[in-house]
Amino acid sequence: MSRLLDPKILMSIKDLQLAAKTTVDGFMAGIHNSNVKGVGMEFSQYRSYQAGDDLRRLDWKMFARSDRYYIRESEIETSVSVRFLIDASASINHVDAGFTKIEYARYLAASLAYMASMQGDAIGLYVFQNNHLFSLPSRQDHQHLSRIFYQLEKIDPAGSFTDPINYKSIFSSSDKKELFVFITDYYQQNGEITKLLQSLATNKHEIIVFHLMGKNEIDLDFKGYTALEDLETGKTIKVDPTSSRNLYKERLNKYLADVRSELLNMGVFYELITMDEPLEKALKDFLNRRNKLRG
Repeated sequence: MSRLLDPKILMSIKDLQLAAKTTVDGFMAGIHNSNVKGVGMEFSQYRSYQAGDDLRRLDWKMFARSDRYYIRESEIETSVSVRFLIDASASINHVDAGFTKIEYARYLAASLAYMASMQGDAIGLYVFQNNHLFSLPSRQDHQHLSRIFYQLEKIDPAGSFTDPINYKSIFSSSDKKELFVFITDYYQQNGEITKLLQSLATNKHEIIVFHLMGKNEIDLDFKGYTALEDLETGKTIKVDPTSSRNLYKERLNKYLADVRSELLNMGVFYELITMDEPLEKALKDFLNRRNKLRG
């Protein structure tokens, strides 16, 4: 497995496209029994090349072995539409291990988008920030992947999460199978994230939620600080980590259990990711859900 699945090393690569390609290539090289059969279609058989055939379907490995031209025949459409939803509210500026949640989210989304594009899927991007929703609808071409990389690099978290709007009209079902990937710190003040997911679940979309948390949040380890600031409201509270840690962990565990149970009841796949964890688990979960849609 590539060392570049380590987030600390990954974040040192400033070229987002290069980082995504290197991460996915390293990950895919570690999968020995992948059931990924190609781009967009399930492989069926070979046949001899005939005049007028699309040259992009030529199999050059077969040519190298046989010195004859063969076309890869396919029979089952496997492409899906993958929409990436990014929480860009101010709280996702939280820092741990020398980088922010939005940096982790940016590189995670870029890697997943690269993987989806490599498999022939249409990809789109939606950014939720300060009562605004930026949207880049799903398309299936290489230039669109570059647009998504560009927009991911531009994200500058601020304000609160978007207030509920008419999500059903924005995310209405299309003819393609759809997979929604939501990357968030799950910080909400009035249930606005819950309402988004309820709306998506009502439309019977396949949904993955990647919940980002810093290890310092999990452990209540803020290296001697006695006051914490809410990045969205500006409110501060005084804390004594030593005396509060046990109660904090008890309440945090209950909160996370409640979130997981709520999403399970909606039919939403939930994965908690701490920022010190390699991307391998998230990539595997994405690939499994994507392949489930293909079936």
